[in-house]
Amino acid sequence: MPAVLSIYQYIAYYGGLSVSAEVAANPKRWTALLFISLAQLMVVLDSTIVNIALPAAQHDLGFSDGTRQWVITAYTLAFGGLLLLGGRIADIAGRKRTFLIGLVGFAVASAVGGFAVNTGMLLGARALQGFFAALLAPAALSLVTVTFTEVRERAKAFGVFSAVAGGGGALGLILGGVLTQYLDWRWCLYVNVPITLVAGVGAVVVIRDAAHARNTNRLDIPGALLASLGLVSLVYGFTRAESDGWTAAWTLGSFAAAVVLLAAFAVVESVVKAPLLPLRVLTERNRGGAFLGLGIAVIGMFGLLLFITYYLQVVKGWSPVLTGVAFLPMVIGLVIGSAQIGPRLLHRVAPRLLMAPGFLAGALGMLLLTQLKVDSSYPLLILPGMALLGVGLGVGFITAMHLAAHGVQPRDAGIASAMVNTSQQIGGSIGTALLNTVAASSTTAWLATHLNGRPTAQLANEAAVHGYVTAMWWTVGVMLAAAAIVVVFVNARREGGSGAQAGEGGDHDVPAAALAH
Repeated sequence: MPAVLSIYQYIAYYGGLSVSAEVAANPKRWTALLFISLAQLMVVLDSTIVNIALPAAQHDLGFSDGTRQWVITAYTLAFGGLLLLGGRIADIAGRKRTFLIGLVGFAVASAVGGFAVNTGMLLGARALQGFFAALLAPAALSLVTVTFTEVRERAKAFGVFSAVAGGGGALGLILGGVLTQYLDWRWCLYVNVPITLVAGVGAVVVIRDAAHARNTNRLDIPGALLASLGLVSLVYGFTRAESDGWTAAWTLGSFAAAVVLLAAFAVVESVVKAPLLPLRVLTERNRGGAFLGLGIAVIGMFGLLLFITYYLQVVKGWSPVLTGVAFLPMVIGLVIGSAQIGPRLLHRVAPRLLMAPGFLAGALGMLLLTQLKVDSSYPLLILPGMALLGVGLGVGFITAMHLAAHGVQPRDAGIASAMVNTSQQIGGSIGTALLNTVAASSTTAWLATHLNGRPTAQLANEAAVHGYVTAMWWTVGVMLAAAAIVVVFVNARREGGSGAQAGEGGDHDVPAAALAH
């Protein structure tokens, strides 16, 4: 496997991971990680790659401004709402099988979207992408969990995987800009087909599933329906809040339905013999704290992606390609945090001493961006703010993935992995709706007090930046809240020493060592 070894030596050089010896000793496992990470990159890319292509797609297909948001929402609704179901299907049907089905389905849906001749065809394809992503993403992460069982190897594997997962969203903005500007918006969907082909062929050849870790229980159909409908209602409510307002009937009705459905789900899961989401996965304080902290922190990341994109393209007048390239500092920061800092320290310090400072670094980056002005310098203000947020979230991502596997039973690896993705999708949906509403309201209020006559371009830019800055202040509070949650809930000790296992509240019935079959 000399080619694979060279790839990981490249990662080791630029990411600080000493993986060459591990690759040489276990080439198939690390080759499998390469293809799993490639598939995960595709899933994360599609959360953002279409954003920059939207104006061109709208012009080509002729859909309205009101319909435009559904090109994004159709994907996130299906993805976020069905992740728990996808995670449990991976546990029951087999992770490799679910992974391959997700890959093939995602490629087909992407091709259909690229060939779309009308709005309905595009929206349907995006929803299908979300459905198959909900199968693919938890299967991918759980394959990493059951493939790498030794503490230090798993930390390095999670470092590679989380660097890809964390940087993929920002990378999607770059790739979306390049493809839209130099080819056609449809290539933002077509690009998934060759990626799928490479990942699929590699997966068939090198990925091995752990048959002993499969969950042999029957699928919890009532739980699956309640969880999926509840999460879809929650995401849909935040989407309607962004477009219709927080007090609109559809918004309040969606939130009320989500509360009822998710409460019913919790009741069902506590009494059925084989629950979709065993409550032990959530009630173990370290996993629960990691899921909640990560979900809240992702709100800050989506706030940055949303408002810096608008700032650079609308206020500064940058091209789509240049805007995408401007996010490279955050991508590099994510890689450094998740591929260098995190793996080196995971087995040396307690997880909360990584995760909480990581979120505090993100808060500091957002604090810098609250100083944004119409004529702010990119290298002096925006670049360091994005880099700090990237490093902080990179450390937070890898630690959260590590804690998702903390003391978890092998048969629950898929559903625990799905919760990592679910927390990110729900956090992202909340962040987009909440922060966009805050920014829009603040912009309107600023204009009401400063407008004398017809607004000039300068005044419109000042109002927009005022709204962005207001939302940035909210993200500072959000990142601080995420750090506080981690400090309160996460008490696992470092792995690799005498305190390798959980602190209080772990899954005492199955120790983490049970993963190392």
